[in-house]
Amino acid sequence: MCGGDQRAGRGDAPPLRGRRPPARRRAALHAGVLGRPARRPAAHGPGHAAAGHAPTTGPERPAPGLSPWVLRIATVGLVLAALNLRPAITSLGPLLEEVRDGLHMSGSIAGVLTSVPPLCFALFGFMAPRLARRFGPSAVVCAGMAAIAAGLLLRPFVGGTAGFLAASALALMGIAVSNVLMPVIVKRWFPDRVGTMTGLYSMALALGTALAAALTVPLTDALGGSWRTGLVIWAALAVVAVVPWVPFLKDRGDATGQTAGATAPPALKITRSRTSWALACFFGLQATAAYITMGWMPQIFRDAGLSAGTSGVLLAVIMAMGVPLAFVIPRVATRLPAQGPIVLVLSGCGLLGYAGLYVAPAGGAWLWALLLGIANCAFPLALTMIGMRSRTGAGVVRLSAFAQSTGYLISIPGPLLVGVLYQHSGGWGLPLALMAALLVPQTIAGVLAGRDRKIEDEC
Repeated sequence: MCGGDQRAGRGDAPPLRGRRPPARRRAALHAGVLGRPARRPAAHGPGHAAAGHAPTTGPERPAPGLSPWVLRIATVGLVLAALNLRPAITSLGPLLEEVRDGLHMSGSIAGVLTSVPPLCFALFGFMAPRLARRFGPSAVVCAGMAAIAAGLLLRPFVGGTAGFLAASALALMGIAVSNVLMPVIVKRWFPDRVGTMTGLYSMALALGTALAAALTVPLTDALGGSWRTGLVIWAALAVVAVVPWVPFLKDRGDATGQTAGATAPPALKITRSRTSWALACFFGLQATAAYITMGWMPQIFRDAGLSAGTSGVLLAVIMAMGVPLAFVIPRVATRLPAQGPIVLVLSGCGLLGYAGLYVAPAGGAWLWALLLGIANCAFPLALTMIGMRSRTGAGVVRLSAFAQSTGYLISIPGPLLVGVLYQHSGGWGLPLALMAALLVPQTIAGVLAGRDRKIEDEC
């Protein structure tokens, strides 16, 4: 009896205090190895930051409770995914004439082909939130990379125009869902480094765009001169991009860490938010400018008397400006309460560039290319604002899908209208006036979207 009483006495407070540190260590080990936040006692309260850590304000702090190796793999996956979001489009342009001849494609079908990317981005982008809720955003991005690889592998060899368009649509579907979920992935794994990581993948996206445009023809020539080989080589990059996402296939968390089986928060009425509409318009108008630039800028320089080679290099300069600035602009944007001043600077550079093209397209071509390259960096700014305008991961998913899908719908008529004006006027005066005029609503929408507001307060 006495022995039992003594053991009971030893089971009071001191031994209990002695048992608690090992439990904490086990929880920390669980979080560090598996890359999941450790459970915290409810006594910490809802006011504490995620995983029981104190709130952080520094943009360079990693996501709490996540293994460094998990973050490294996620970073590699993010960069590789971003590198694959444009080569399917920009690798086709330099070989479009050869593709038309090889497939006996009419001019009108070729014109439709240039309008397919924004259409697919709009249609398939709306699917991304539902897929992310069902399978998890990481698994959807992994499937998106696989779809890009499959589409790029198939389209040179399926035979016929219809097969080429179908395979292209498969690749563009993968790009579309990945486009929408990139801000969600950043919010999921890097909640305290939104600006840095958005800049990193925006820089990788710009790099992939420029590399595909610049290297497709030289690689085609080096590999025998077949346009089929020149297009299919970009599938290798997409295959590599699948690998880092495989470990996350079973991750069902959304950007807030909520599992797919958890009770979902009330759905946002996204169309009731003025900020959502402003972001959609800003995204759509900057996409319009980007597609006009990719489709028509070399022709503007060639009509000014520059050679085809020089015109291609000037386009590469415009695209390459996005590599360093796509990393800088999001970091600056996250440090400002409102992003309107950045919008004004970018629009000002665009207006100067279009004015210069009208006055002296050949004499100042390199300067105009630099200015338009700066103006085209509205894309990473729009992505950054998507991540900043919602408090929750669920809100980022819906806002990203709405802004990008609606925006790409807005962008579809722009390049076609520029072509019509050029054909009927016989010069670039009216098309350049249209490009400059579109910067006015883009600036207004960007300033409105850049206000320090959250869509949850408006829905």
